[in-house]
Amino acid sequence: MKVVSVNAGLPREVPWHGKTVLTSIYKAPVAGSVQVRRLNVEGDQQSDLDVHGGADKAVYVYPAEHYAFWSAELPGVDLPWGAFGENFTTDGLFEDAVYIGDQFRIGSAEFAVTQPRMPCFKLGIRFGRPDMVKRFLRSGRTGFYLAVTREGEVTAGDAVTSIVRHELSITVAEIVGLYTADAANQDLLRKASGLSALPQGWRDYFRKRLWEPDA
Repeated sequence: MKVVSVNAGLPREVPWHGKTVLTSIYKAPVAGSVQVRRLNVEGDQQSDLDVHGGADKAVYVYPAEHYAFWSAELPGVDLPWGAFGENFTTDGLFEDAVYIGDQFRIGSAEFAVTQPRMPCFKLGIRFGRPDMVKRFLRSGRTGFYLAVTREGEVTAGDAVTSIVRHELSITVAEIVGLYTADAANQDLLRKASGLSALPQGWRDYFRKRLWEPDA
């Protein structure tokens, strides 16, 4: 497992449906070592802190392997590393094999997996396609966020080393499935609602979908 590319970008204003929108979804690869701090990657800045950013969403990871799928889905679209707004484009990390709470060392920094990426309309802006958000979710290829548990430096090519595995936890893919499906899987919903490594907002959302016990 390794980091293929480290990507960063600052907020920019773009036109969208007659309005001007501030977005940081446009990322580009960064050369050399990059400092990773508690809230973001050096040279990167989130635009809307009510929705993006914060300690639980300091770094966004997207698997390089998904790019082949999107190249087939979006023929003719240029897809450089960072095209999906990710900070780390990675090799060998997949949503169905990464668990909430897993911890990794990359370079001199350490991270914990917190949640999947739930796309907003700005993904549609990036690709010029209003349907991109639905297609992204439907694909299951969401990537995931990391909290920075130890600040340090990361360079493209660095190995991703597992520190702690949480195989009794829930995978990123399972969380996405719970979010997009109905409430039939009450056992998994109950487990997710009590998962301390998952941010409080997610736990509250899943808790609200639990059925009341029969009187």
